[in-house]
Amino acid sequence: MVDDTRNSWQVERLAGALGAEVRGADLSQTDEMDAAVIRRLLAEHMVIFFPDQQLDREAHLRLGAFFGPLEGHPNLKNPYSDQGEIFELAATAGGIADEWHTDLTFLPEPALMSILRMVKCPETGGDTMWTSLCAAYDALSEPLKELCDGLSALHDSHPHDRADRMAIHPVVRVHPETGRKALYVNEHFTRRIVEMGQVESDALLGLLTRWVQQPRFTVRHRWREGTVGIWDNRCTQHYVLDDFEGERVINRVTVMGDRPEGVKEGQRWQPWVIGRRGSAMARHDRQLKRFLRDGSAAAD
Repeated sequence: MVDDTRNSWQVERLAGALGAEVRGADLSQTDEMDAAVIRRLLAEHMVIFFPDQQLDREAHLRLGAFFGPLEGHPNLKNPYSDQGEIFELAATAGGIADEWHTDLTFLPEPALMSILRMVKCPETGGDTMWTSLCAAYDALSEPLKELCDGLSALHDSHPHDRADRMAIHPVVRVHPETGRKALYVNEHFTRRIVEMGQVESDALLGLLTRWVQQPRFTVRHRWREGTVGIWDNRCTQHYVLDDFEGERVINRVTVMGDRPEGVKEGQRWQPWVIGRRGSAMARHDRQLKRFLRDGSAAAD
């Protein structure tokens, strides 16, 4: 356990790849100096947890505003219609994100950070797991790293019944603050590798999405009511365990981010569908062609 020199916060690392618990902080009184410490801790740990917080909705919004513009959810209905920047997920209303994902990667500028306040949680179960996309990339073989460095992927919002909302991002994202490379594909929103045919894309995406889920890259957090979790969406994925009875309610503030940047090598290969006829069965080819043709209009 380490004392932070600015606030005497007690910081304890939780797993080898990522994650830390912070005690001694009062997030309801966050100032600019506190926010700078949080940024530094996120750069080191990727996801951090603050137990025993007294954070009402107004303080939750103030905390999020230190880090950038806020957005509730672009597709899903928000129970707090008068506070759209706070999004509530309740298990009894289907709010269990039990598939590995990075938030909102179907947007041209996906979420930068999420700040979650646990409002109500079961006595046991309902934990959340995070995985380090940087550790996952670092563990790849050199030939596979070189291949992935030159690829991009199409993401869409099909899980939210909005497959028309699409974006293309690099398969390997360079974190703008740490410079580390992260494997930026996920099983929930990523549809295909742009530069590969569908069969090849399915094989590689299947490998990469399973790769990032290995236990050695993860941390698992057991929630308590009042705990606040903050994570960097640019270098993590997360997954909620649906192993509980009763209700589980969270309030989440999402800090919107920047456009993902890949490895600075330029475009190595053209999209697979350019100049190709396609077939009636190539659904993802048609989707990619439509996005390349319509561009930003399809993503709005």
